[in-house]
Amino acid sequence: MKIIKKILKGLLFLIGFIIVLLYIFDYDYILKGIRVVYMTGHTTAYIDDYPHFDNRTIAKGKNTIPWQLHTDYNTVETTERLQATNSELGTVAFMIIKNDKIWYENYAEGYSLESKTNSFSMAKSMVTALLGKAIMKGSIKSLDQPIGDFLPKFSSGLAAKTTVGDLSSMSSGLNWTEHYTSPFSITARAYYDPDIREVIMGLEIIDSPGQEFKYLSGNTQLLGMVIEKATGKTLTEYLSENFWKPMGMEQDALWQIDSEENGMEKAYCCIASNARDFARFGVLFKNKGKFGEKQILPEEFITLATQKRFENGAMYGYGLWLSDHLGKEIFAMRGILGQYVICIPEDDIIIVRLGHHRGSFVTGESFTEDFFIYIEETYKMLDNAS
Repeated sequence: MKIIKKILKGLLFLIGFIIVLLYIFDYDYILKGIRVVYMTGHTTAYIDDYPHFDNRTIAKGKNTIPWQLHTDYNTVETTERLQATNSELGTVAFMIIKNDKIWYENYAEGYSLESKTNSFSMAKSMVTALLGKAIMKGSIKSLDQPIGDFLPKFSSGLAAKTTVGDLSSMSSGLNWTEHYTSPFSITARAYYDPDIREVIMGLEIIDSPGQEFKYLSGNTQLLGMVIEKATGKTLTEYLSENFWKPMGMEQDALWQIDSEENGMEKAYCCIASNARDFARFGVLFKNKGKFGEKQILPEEFITLATQKRFENGAMYGYGLWLSDHLGKEIFAMRGILGQYVICIPEDDIIIVRLGHHRGSFVTGESFTEDFFIYIEETYKMLDNAS
């Protein structure tokens, strides 16, 4: 019994010592990560983690716009391959939208059309939409405006050459390491640290901007700070005012912030909403910035955003991933656990998928195997209805 007590005392001392070291070396945010992830039975970020963080409400307007259902709504069964993929990867919401009407819709694991889940990096596409709106309103001059005009720290050296367009197209030269497994990475710090502005202002531009694609979540966070300065509004307010309300969203959404007092949105991720409301951004992008009768974003901005910026680079435009699968011109919003809003304008198709996991990356491609399966099986389902 005495030996057990000694062991327990030793463990408590070791844990206490580790906690003290984390505070001394400014890694105390890891404690929140442990509490939010491991103590809830997970091993990484997950789709239902938003209640564990402070959030701002993205308010919907008084006039919601209900979705129209296609005349063939839910008349076709999923293919065996799609069903197996959805089951294996934990798909909780899957939608097919044809001609801006819901053609197919299915929810699993108790989730419904009102269930909120984490957008993860699909939020990057929405922040680029905020950039487009700020340019449209004149708060930002153009994609070529230097970020130093808004954040003086980035007004010298290579940083002075960095533009808002470089941030949106992932070509800033920022010294950010995109690492999702190490608790000591800046990616983890940005997710759990209570002052994300301070984290970002500690970064530097170390490579020539505007030269090549390099996916860095820090780019979008810095872009969010620029938009915040340019508009004088929180990202949540700006998103609600310019998109959530005029696009007739049916539900309020939540955007994770770093802390309750003077908090900053995690611009690179973490909007909790539902499949139907996420899908409206697909409609907006597919229809060249138009939603219903409203021109919410400039057509020329959407055209630019949905084309590769660097011809020899990755399949990425401004805030949107690109694909030529099946010979189609495809662009997509994408989150790390396989969150997708996939747009195929030439066939007037939008595919929305939300869930717990994604597949493995396909060699030589910018997407995991499940992305291609969702597209291929959607076309098979549409053919089966013919």
